[in-house]
Amino acid sequence: MKFNGVNHLAMATGDMDKTIRFWRDLLGMRLVAGVGQPGYRHYFFEISQTDLIAFFEWPGVEPVEQKQHGKPVSGPFVFDHVSFGVESEDDLWELKDKLRAAGFHVSDVIDHGFIHSIYSFDPNGIPIEFSWNVEGQDIRSNPVMADSAPSAISQEGPEPRPDEWPGVQRPTPPEERKVYPGAGSELYQGKRAEA
Repeated sequence: MKFNGVNHLAMATGDMDKTIRFWRDLLGMRLVAGVGQPGYRHYFFEISQTDLIAFFEWPGVEPVEQKQHGKPVSGPFVFDHVSFGVESEDDLWELKDKLRAAGFHVSDVIDHGFIHSIYSFDPNGIPIEFSWNVEGQDIRSNPVMADSAPSAISQEGPEPRPDEWPGVQRPTPPEERKVYPGAGSELYQGKRAEA
């Protein structure tokens, strides 16, 4: 099994038009698909050739309170921020200038050793980071564990250890594989999901 990227991140908005203006028109991510019906929309923006970010638009969704990226919290919590890679350091500075010109708060450029990053928020309050990989600092080829107090399991190394989970006893045979129509299947197969 091999992963090929983030198919899509699914976020939520109460204002799809404002979301389109930010993600498509300010950041330059193409709007490549949209499904919906009254009271619900689901739109997809292209990050790269293999990665998308999507937004559900639901009535009553309000922007979240902005939380500083990486600041510890307590209690139920699930998402801190998402970082989007850029091709060059010039791209990072161009984004910083565009965000500032559009009236969005954007941080200084921060050096994290292997990446340089800027931090901002989209109109929905979603914390976003943009990162450029520092030349010669490839953590994918040369993983680094610089935690001064690493967890025991992290010290086992970077490679997956599938033996830590039960193995599949009975793979689903091809004749038993069934794919059900869902929202959006009508765009390509003419099928509609059942309500």
